[in-house]
Amino acid sequence: MEQYEEIQQKQASDMSVGEWLITMLIMIIPIVNIVMLFIWAFGSPDKRRNYARASLIWMAISIVLVIIFYGAIFAFFLSMNSY
Repeated sequence: MEQYEEIQQKQASDMSVGEWLITMLIMIIPIVNIVMLFIWAFGSPDKRRNYARASLIWMAISIVLVIIFYGAIFAFFLSMNSY
């Protein structure tokens, strides 16, 4: 029974719908979203810490994939011009 109460208290400290709406609003604004992700990920402990770190990881993966994709396209066009 004690564990159930601890779980309820932890859930009560989770972010509310309003806090998530504000977070999503901040994520819409260019440049501010990246700055805030770094603040939430590496600043003082925040409820958004894991969300921010996961978002930054996905951004890094996306950037690497885009560089590889455009590099492959660029290499393809360079090879076409050599004939």
